[in-house]
Amino acid sequence: MIGSPKKALVVGGNSGVGLSLTLKLIENGYNHVYIVGKDVPNTKDIELSKIDIFQKQTSFKKLNLINQEYAIFDEIQDIDTLIITAGFGRVSQFEALTEIEITNLVKCNMLSAIQIIKRYYNKIKSKNNFYCAVMGSIAGHVASPLFSVYGASKFGLCAFIENINAELAYEGYQNRILDVSPGALKGTNFNGCGNNLSLLSNIVDDILYNMYHQKTLYIPQYDDVYKNVIARYHHDPLKYSIDSYAYKIKNGRISNSPQVVVGYLSGTFDLFHIGHLNLLRRAKEQCDYLIVGVHKSGSWKGKETYIPFEERVQIVASVKYVDKVIESYTEDSDAYEALHFDKLFVGSDYKGTERFNRYEEYFKDKGVEIVYFSYTQGTSSTQLRAAISK
Repeated sequence: MIGSPKKALVVGGNSGVGLSLTLKLIENGYNHVYIVGKDVPNTKDIELSKIDIFQKQTSFKKLNLINQEYAIFDEIQDIDTLIITAGFGRVSQFEALTEIEITNLVKCNMLSAIQIIKRYYNKIKSKNNFYCAVMGSIAGHVASPLFSVYGASKFGLCAFIENINAELAYEGYQNRILDVSPGALKGTNFNGCGNNLSLLSNIVDDILYNMYHQKTLYIPQYDDVYKNVIARYHHDPLKYSIDSYAYKIKNGRISNSPQVVVGYLSGTFDLFHIGHLNLLRRAKEQCDYLIVGVHKSGSWKGKETYIPFEERVQIVASVKYVDKVIESYTEDSDAYEALHFDKLFVGSDYKGTERFNRYEEYFKDKGVEIVYFSYTQGTSSTQLRAAISK
């Protein structure tokens, strides 16, 4: 290993290549690795002998990149290595992608990486060694039909890295951003094959070797596979693209399942306060698209509302965590029939009630998870009503 970096940040280090890289960094002598990801690291994929040191030398911060909460990275500045592996996509015709997927693909695969690099650019543009690697894709270098938006997001990301490296070189800086652009990787969930970290060992070693040597592009299996692929693409892009399309169809690689988790919650949202904001934030952390139902009045709880319905709708709609606002349904089961959400969010005081026992039975065979949130400390509607009544 070149130099002696001691702390690293791995965005997407909770699974697959990111998790494998995290383990390798610890083996290479890093004192600490920060992991930022959508889900808690899956220690089931780690060898038993390595779990203890992994838990001691890593810390995890939960973040769904599509929410664009980049301020979290301002709190992690004591690093000299940055690796970004987060991303997603599915093989599908363009017309089958939902508008939510299109937006989230660009946010997660391209925009988030650019914004994160911006947070650390003063370290990259420095005379001190700073190591950086970003997961691009071979789809960012050649056309990949049925990967239209995914490919577009990776093309944009790979072009960004190439441009930034040119700026760094022209201005005389030694640090570079490594574009890691694989095709299908055995040992990852990306192509539905399941995670197997042992199959990623050689790839991870090569990624770190190229990163430590300030290389700008690493394509796994380049000489064996992708050198010829890239040559065929440049020789006749249209024929290559049509052949690629036919190959994916022939091999049954089409995925008909949208990669979007839709969440739903409902409430009166009268006298909007920090408790409401925390509820919406926590809900959006667990889904990609959050629909909020606003009750017409507070009569269902036997309470008076102080703010008109139309104004409460506008207030909730203006919150950045909310993607869509509707008038709430009388029953959450009716909301499901119309919206087909994946997660239903509600306060923990409803758990065990007759109504939610009934809902748990109703949603049991529909793949819907009911998430019960405990209430956070702070201002409450009850406090505000009491103050108003005085």
